[in-house]
Amino acid sequence: MRWTSTRGSAPPATFREALFTGLAPDGGLYLPERLDAIPAATMAALAGQSIGAVGVAIAEHLLEGEIPRAVLEKIIGAALDFPILLVPVGRRPAGAGPHIPDAAACGPPILGPSSGEAPCSGPTALELFHGPTFAFKDVGARVMARFMAHFVSPGDELTVLVATSGDTGSAVAQAFAGVPGTRVVVLFPVGQVSAVQEAQFTTIGGNITAVAVNGTFDDCQAMAKTAFADPMLRARVRLTSANSINVGRLVPQIFYYGWASLAAPGSVFSVPSGNFGNLTAGLIAKRLGFPIAHFIAATNVNDVVPEYLTSGRYAPRASVRTVANAMDVGAPSNFERMRALYSDDVERLRADVRGVAFDDHAVKMAIAEVHARFAYVLDPHSAIAWLGLDARPGVFLATAHPAKFREVVEPAIGGAVALPPALHAALARPRHVTVLAPRYEDLRDRIL
Repeated sequence: MRWTSTRGSAPPATFREALFTGLAPDGGLYLPERLDAIPAATMAALAGQSIGAVGVAIAEHLLEGEIPRAVLEKIIGAALDFPILLVPVGRRPAGAGPHIPDAAACGPPILGPSSGEAPCSGPTALELFHGPTFAFKDVGARVMARFMAHFVSPGDELTVLVATSGDTGSAVAQAFAGVPGTRVVVLFPVGQVSAVQEAQFTTIGGNITAVAVNGTFDDCQAMAKTAFADPMLRARVRLTSANSINVGRLVPQIFYYGWASLAAPGSVFSVPSGNFGNLTAGLIAKRLGFPIAHFIAATNVNDVVPEYLTSGRYAPRASVRTVANAMDVGAPSNFERMRALYSDDVERLRADVRGVAFDDHAVKMAIAEVHARFAYVLDPHSAIAWLGLDARPGVFLATAHPAKFREVVEPAIGGAVALPPALHAALARPRHVTVLAPRYEDLRDRIL
């Protein structure tokens, strides 16, 4: 399989080349040159299998032998060593407790593909936050780090540059912490990530460097893109990305869509969307033949993609701060991939995706209502996905542990959210941060 740029003027790359290049030489993002459906016999055999088995089948299909199957099994098994759960949320009595649905109302939680009987007539959460940093980005970051380790030769030194609006930084930092031959530079906007998020990547030290930028996430993202396009820097440093622009992050995110769709075939998926890498992975899963009905692109007030789906006009703008900070993106990078997948045909994209947007008040009200009615605690991003379903049957992606956003969640539910021990420990450690102006030259000098 070759990987081609969304902009069409860069030479095709192998998966290894795309993985380490990050951004294509023409400034585009890599996609597989073909998205052939997975053979029907293979798909049928995946029914009832673990997410690891589904992931190996997807990776083998897309990489076409570039990484041997036995190695893929080892990489994916080691990376996805935490639970990924489908949990019914709707129609539960308040006394049921979080993540313990009432059996009479909804049946048991789905831990794997079901027998075909719907687990619940209301929304079902695809819980992706049980990894080491309590966010869905652990899936992509942990697999990506192992992809890179497989290809890196002894003695090589790799610099991983990542811009974060919240959870990406911690997931990537944890995935690469202590990995020989690598260093990670995390860019984040000052004062615009939660205290828990910031503690997770600024307290590691060692091969992890945290850089606070006096600007927005869009400034951080622009600085990172400029670095990847700087021939002088790339001549001196082996530089790669770990944002969702990287194929190493994109491919693993396809895994959970495939697994969840086999467990709940024909479902609508509501995806909390900021940089749109997560939704792009879902669209690829659908193209590969997984039984997905439709997608809802659920955003906060940074709604440039829902506006595009309504008007046909794409107008990126400066991001606005919200309580769902990981989605505070005014110029989403992965939307370029989405447009390329659909040949920039808005009507074709509308056939698969509906866009919705919600303000902070609606998010807080949803957190309060879901807790009161179902004893289920949502973080702000998962709340936006919940709102996208509008109480209808379907799967909404629960992308972060509510304890990471206690400052929003606790006032909404009128009580405390227990902090997992790992997050408590991160908050207690000293932080190591370099502060820069939003100027690329300052970042380049820091990297060098």
